[in-house]
Amino acid sequence: MKKWMIWSLLTTLVACDNQQRTSENELAQHMPDKVQPTNRSDNSHNSQLTGIKLIEEVKASPGKIVIPYKKYILDNGLTLILHEDDSDPLVHVDVTYHVGSAREEPGKSGFAHFFEHMMFQGSENVADEQHFKLVTEAGGTMNGTTNADRTNYFQTVPANQLEKMLWLEADRMGFLVKAVTQEKFEIQRETVKNERGQRIDNRPYGRLYETVSEALYPAGHPYSWPVIGYLEDLNRVDVNDLKAFFLRWYGPNNATLTIGGKIDVDETLAQVVKYFGSIPRGPEVTMPEKDAIVLKQDRYVSIEDNVHLPLIYMSYPTVYVRHEDEAALDLLASILGEGKTSLLYKNLIKNQLVVNASVNHPCAELACTFNLYALPHPASGKSLADVEKIIRQTLVEFEERGVTDDDLIRAKAQAESRYMFGLQSVSGKVSQLAANQTFTGNPNYIEKDIERYTSITREDVMRVYAQYIKGKSAVILSIVPNGKANMIAAKDNYKMPERILTPPKQVSADELQLRQAKDSLDRSKIPAAAKSLSVSIPEIWRDSLPNGIKILGTQSTETPTTALLFKVPAGHLFAAKEKAGIADLLAKMLNESTAQRDGESMSNELRKLGSDITITNGDHYLSISVNTLTKNLAATLALLEEKILQPAFNEADFSRVKNNAVQDIKNSKKEPGYLANRAFRQLLHEDNIAALPNNGTEETITAISLNDVKAFYEKHFKPADSQLIAVSDLPQPKIMQMFTQFKNWKGESPQLTLNLPEPKVKTGTIYLVHKDNSAQSAIRIGKRAIKYDTTGEFYRSYLMNYPLGGAFNSRINLNLREDKGYTYGAGSVFSGTKLAGQFTASAEVRADVTDKSITEFMKEIQQYYQAGATEAEMAFMRKAVNQRDALKYETPSAKLKFLARILEYGLQPDFVKQRSEIVDTITLEEINKLAQKHLNFDEMVIVVVGDAKQLKTQLKPLGLPIVDYQI
Repeated sequence: MKKWMIWSLLTTLVACDNQQRTSENELAQHMPDKVQPTNRSDNSHNSQLTGIKLIEEVKASPGKIVIPYKKYILDNGLTLILHEDDSDPLVHVDVTYHVGSAREEPGKSGFAHFFEHMMFQGSENVADEQHFKLVTEAGGTMNGTTNADRTNYFQTVPANQLEKMLWLEADRMGFLVKAVTQEKFEIQRETVKNERGQRIDNRPYGRLYETVSEALYPAGHPYSWPVIGYLEDLNRVDVNDLKAFFLRWYGPNNATLTIGGKIDVDETLAQVVKYFGSIPRGPEVTMPEKDAIVLKQDRYVSIEDNVHLPLIYMSYPTVYVRHEDEAALDLLASILGEGKTSLLYKNLIKNQLVVNASVNHPCAELACTFNLYALPHPASGKSLADVEKIIRQTLVEFEERGVTDDDLIRAKAQAESRYMFGLQSVSGKVSQLAANQTFTGNPNYIEKDIERYTSITREDVMRVYAQYIKGKSAVILSIVPNGKANMIAAKDNYKMPERILTPPKQVSADELQLRQAKDSLDRSKIPAAAKSLSVSIPEIWRDSLPNGIKILGTQSTETPTTALLFKVPAGHLFAAKEKAGIADLLAKMLNESTAQRDGESMSNELRKLGSDITITNGDHYLSISVNTLTKNLAATLALLEEKILQPAFNEADFSRVKNNAVQDIKNSKKEPGYLANRAFRQLLHEDNIAALPNNGTEETITAISLNDVKAFYEKHFKPADSQLIAVSDLPQPKIMQMFTQFKNWKGESPQLTLNLPEPKVKTGTIYLVHKDNSAQSAIRIGKRAIKYDTTGEFYRSYLMNYPLGGAFNSRINLNLREDKGYTYGAGSVFSGTKLAGQFTASAEVRADVTDKSITEFMKEIQQYYQAGATEAEMAFMRKAVNQRDALKYETPSAKLKFLARILEYGLQPDFVKQRSEIVDTITLEEINKLAQKHLNFDEMVIVVVGDAKQLKTQLKPLGLPIVDYQI
């Protein structure tokens, strides 16, 4: 699990905010085509089909940015969009309903999100949990998401599985209500509560967005309640209320079915009509009103939370998605607070007054907000009131500074690259078509979206600043540590409106307006998969540079882009124990100033190219990821060379990076997942570097000097044994010619000689880590296990674990989530490196069922250890694992991961074939022997993070030793 940095937490929360964005953030896509729409009322593909009409066809031709598609309307109102993409043998199916939390009634919040869960619980012809099972064993992936304005369900599967996906989606659209039982309702209600606990109530700053929404929008406004809903609302309704909501909003006339990938149009049309054509229309749906939100004065509100640092968040109401002023407001947000080119970076972050500050402008169908936030650095002595003052001064500075040429260049470059990168997956293209249709009625909106950004002028940005920000009122939220109410920016002057809690009128079963499809189709019969399509492993080329860099690459011509991954053997495990975190500090410093320019100038140059260079630290390697439009590759590589070979190692940069790293660690300790992972890592290793987190500890980071970082760089950051993986539309000779600029990088670093002995730790013991007032408990159960390999015992153990905890339909998840409602998700995994491996079972569960959850974990692991898998589970595992290949190589990112594994472990590409043969031939006897070897519960440790005062009494009856464990 990734560590939760302070700004990572806020980025996640802003992502919740951005769930409501329905323009460029819906995975914008584009192709070099010319729009050639044809409005049609006939069906030119299959004249035998009735009940469906071709409305529009958009073709591709050079010079324009478009996703080619054909748009149809069924007689029942369902919109169908088809996009042909033969580049990979897969399809992506998306059903988007124009219903989100904004369609709910006051006092009945959370229904749309609740239905995101219920739609996976089986329908009249699909058994409980069968949807997950069928998609997984088809080799696919699936999910659903809900925001304020829409709910979507999607699957990516091998192309021969398309008909089965259409059958599944049609069954839950037209045959769900009768299958929704009180029991399913109760279980999923608990699951939603767990999700809220994990994502909001038990997360630092988790209540930020819903608090701002409550203060910003008037009572009863569709955005005044959170998408996930309030617990009291969920507790007050019953299954018939939920069914009534479905019947109101989930008709085919309020849905868009979008299919993209390797499809036969005639066959697909026939299958869509077959499965969806007889589903009756639902009630008519009108577009919601877009009432402007205007505040007469600043509204100061505050909350206390289990956080380390206070936060100030200022939110101005602006426009709505795709309003003519949206793009200019986005650019204004970028100038003020996006990255090292921003004014807030200059005025607050660079001088260490705050740990982080940023600005964003998320947009939704009915409203947008312009948000500025910052977290003061404890050492700066600045209060939230001080920071608010500096933010307001920064707005004045912008007004005087205006918009520069570079601001506009960056905006246009970022728009071009963002849209071009979106072309790299069929799922991205399908998502954009679906979103554009849902919110504009026009799937072909990409060019307009791009033009909105590329046509912005200085005058546009200054005008929107004056119209929506200058002198305007905002909601100003202070989040302060528990018991520190004196830290708020200003005294609260706004009282939150009373929530509407009138007991809702209960809906009886007789009042439900049921709709039933009538046809002669036997919908109980699961469609068989079509003939499998062969999956081609990317053609690989190998090369090297004289300085020892090994290079592995493949050509991918779908988009004019290049993705690179540099892996330098200078990661966490190369450090001394007392210097834990030094590799992480080095990665951060390589993202700072160079000998030629400061960090702001470097960021400016990269963003003007629309390029991204990210440097991160892992156990074995420092990883350098590069994404760029190929036309800008040479310029991007020049900047990369400067970043990694000419670091300035400025004292001021180091002071800021180091101080922020310490604050990051302190704030991470408010995250139960971080605490659990850190404790678990310590217990599985002896007192060495592997026992400590990659980002170090407060003590080790504090002790590291700039000279230490320089020395680590000089000793370990060398080209010999480094790896470079390339996925580009360029052929090998051309891209190798560009790589020669790294030929002057010389040197060889010491080999890693670390030994990781088995820990001397008491097993069969609960190690209890205290976290104040924790609404949930984080559980980790496991032991040291086998080292990583690609075709040996590690891989076979992965197959063994699959039925136990490796899939949604695994025993552990079905038990704890679907049967008991204890958690939002649970599972188990074997993970490993060349040096060590481990088995981990994990979940975050409701605090009041921590003991019961551990009991169920124990039961499932022990039963699997003793009796092993079943023949049915073996069959499921074989299908699921062996049919995934089509999804492994689709995008440049997926190709990079595939090639990186080959290069790191010295593999031949046919290791994929070897693995497939293992899946086909591994026996139940071998699976069960591996379970008996690796899953002895008596050899495992148990980590529990939660409120120790409450948990000790609860856990005592388990009969296991309990140790208070300190991080």
